Amino acid sequence: MNATDAMQAFIRVTELASFTRAAESLGLPKASVSVAVRQLENRLGTQLLHRTTRQVQPTLDGQAFYSRCKALLADLDELESMFQHDKRSLRGRLRVDMPISVANRTVIPKLPEFLRDHPQLEIELSSTDRRVDLIAEGFDCVLRVGTLDDSNLVARKLGSLRIVNCASPDYLHRYGIPRTLDDLTRHRMVHYVNTLGSKPLGWEYRDGPTYRCIPMAGGITVNNTEAYEAACLAGLGIVQAPVSGVQPLLDNGTLVEIMADYRAEPMPMSLVYARRHNLPRRTQVFMNWLAELLAPWLEDRPLA
Repeated sequence: MNATDAMQAFIRVTELASFTRAAESLGLPKASVSVAVRQLENRLGTQLLHRTTRQVQPTLDGQAFYSRCKALLADLDELESMFQHDKRSLRGRLRVDMPISVANRTVIPKLPEFLRDHPQLEIELSSTDRRVDLIAEGFDCVLRVGTLDDSNLVARKLGSLRIVNCASPDYLHRYGIPRTLDDLTRHRMVHYVNTLGSKPLGWEYRDGPTYRCIPMAGGITVNNTEAYEAACLAGLGIVQAPVSGVQPLLDNGTLVEIMADYRAEPMPMSLVYARRHNLPRRTQVFMNWLAELLAPWLEDRPLA
């Protein structure tokens, strides 16, 4: 295994904390990956990984080497693609993360077209409502909804997701259709929190130049978007959800929009990536495709 491939093997072992999983992701025998990392350590004269029967973790030298390897391989990738103008020449592995609802309803259905245009690309798509660590977990880019707090990352704002209020026909049949804020005292809400045990915000609505929240009763609190949608479909209460996730359900009547004059604040959507001078071309192309794909769902988009 040459030096570049050995560095790639080391990166995968570090990111996945496992020789077995790294070998599977690379399509190589576990022994080959283990030998490659050991040869790297012998060449550098230092131990890069702590190995136990239960886990694999980088040493301090390993952490430093990992960061340099990522930067070096990205630079090599950029160098190789500098003079490649055919979009089908894009190749390599792209690791991305995005919210579950965006992945399932918007991105994955369109991925076959993207991969037909770029048949040499391999995409590792993480879809979770958990806020991943872009650097530590080795993501090339992450699609985030909500306020950003990673000052050491670069954020490309795509726009804001419009939020709609909706409920199931069964729920509205049982509780009636609310039309004013006072009506909400007779209704129930499906509460969403990032961490169970946290206090739900309640019903959010615009009041002049600001947004306010009204506490509401609710029989269920969830911590992921799939459960949030499922609870609403089951008639457990009203939800305030991004239109991109529920529009198909509104179109077919499975859900009904209510109180359009009392919507929650639109949620900013951004693409986030590591602060580097040269972003790999495959990452740039994917982010541009994603921005175009999501554009119909967004308002307040930056001017081109």
